[in-house]
Amino acid sequence: MRIKIAGISESIQHQFVQIVQGIAAVLVLILISSMVHAQEIDILLKGGHVIDPKNNIDSKMDVAIVGDKIFRVAKDIPANTSKKTVDISGLYVTPGLIDMHTHVFHGTDPNSMTANSYGGLQADAFSFRAGVTTVVDAGSSGWRNFPLFKAQSIDRAQTRVLAFLNVVGRGMVSRFDQQDVTDMNPVMNAHMINKLYPDILVGIKSAHYWGDFTSVDKAIESGKLANVPVIVDFGEHTPVNPIESLFMEHFRPGDIFTHTFSEINGGRESIVDEKSRKVKPFVFAAQKRGIIFDVGHGAGAFNFNQAIPAIKQGFLPNTISTDLYNLSMNAAMKDMSNVMSKFLAMGVSLNDVILRTTWNPAQVIKRPDLGHLSVGTEADIAVFNLKKGNFGYMDVRRTKISGTGKLEAELTIRAGRVVWDLNGTSVPEWQMPATTN
Repeated sequence: MRIKIAGISESIQHQFVQIVQGIAAVLVLILISSMVHAQEIDILLKGGHVIDPKNNIDSKMDVAIVGDKIFRVAKDIPANTSKKTVDISGLYVTPGLIDMHTHVFHGTDPNSMTANSYGGLQADAFSFRAGVTTVVDAGSSGWRNFPLFKAQSIDRAQTRVLAFLNVVGRGMVSRFDQQDVTDMNPVMNAHMINKLYPDILVGIKSAHYWGDFTSVDKAIESGKLANVPVIVDFGEHTPVNPIESLFMEHFRPGDIFTHTFSEINGGRESIVDEKSRKVKPFVFAAQKRGIIFDVGHGAGAFNFNQAIPAIKQGFLPNTISTDLYNLSMNAAMKDMSNVMSKFLAMGVSLNDVILRTTWNPAQVIKRPDLGHLSVGTEADIAVFNLKKGNFGYMDVRRTKISGTGKLEAELTIRAGRVVWDLNGTSVPEWQMPATTN
């Protein structure tokens, strides 16, 4: 039906009708669009305090997930735009944690240290419950047995598993095997990293060598060929090799000294002088030069006599890690959340602890896609409850300090999927099913 308006030409009336029709069409499109996008978000974490050091976020914000990606991080995202809204008020939201020093080549060789052995642990058993979404195996395998490690452990894990390749081809089978200089092949190491497994292998490991700097130098040669960092467990030398030489003459900027707060009797030099309890001046200089200091707690490599004086003098490790394996899991270390809480008890701020378990390790292993909550990145997220009370934390000498805070992983999301939910935060309350006569 066509309406005629007296006193207005038919052409103007026609233009008017077209304008009205156009407006109506736009309104319809807006309505349809709003209906389509009313629940475009799959999971909305609402009301939490986000700490994302890479993006300089430290405030109450909501986090939206679509599929396996971060969709939006902002204040007051409407709940009606999400299929599932999870109220996490009062909790802290962080990027999924990166544990940069673990041993997860689990197997059944009864005579092996951590290569295909009972000493290595299943990654999923200790990761998500501590807020960890990525673990890095620290040299359990070498180029000879890495394919077995990948097929047997990495490919079966929900946790993202990356790895440092051991400088020794057979990996950490025994301390004796790690003395075999003839099995330190930089060319094969670089080939495995660059040509075969560039998405998994992030560096080279040297450990448990009893001689001079040969193992370190072979690892660094491998690292140069592959353009990756080297992580070194430096000790067990008689006489003791000087760590100043390691830091200033052998290491490149970006190479990693693990077990930073170890103090043992013989074989290994400590960063804090054992008489004066002062951090040795070259340690600060090495860190300024770009040498990375990693915690690597473990069963025997974390001592309050080293850590507390160092922290009080302004020295903080670059990365916090567990050195997870069978002897450390139920000892002083326990898990990543316990180690983080330990650093809180020693006076390190929550933001500094989160930085050293997210964005810092991501940069060290050259994986800038990890350790942050930027839009478009894979949705690896940890949600923590910072509990208040009186808690005890141990070192490897079985001494204790007390702290008033304890981080507990409430919720862990890996690639957009809830993989750990301590108290059922993400699921509805149970209700009695309806009965029928």
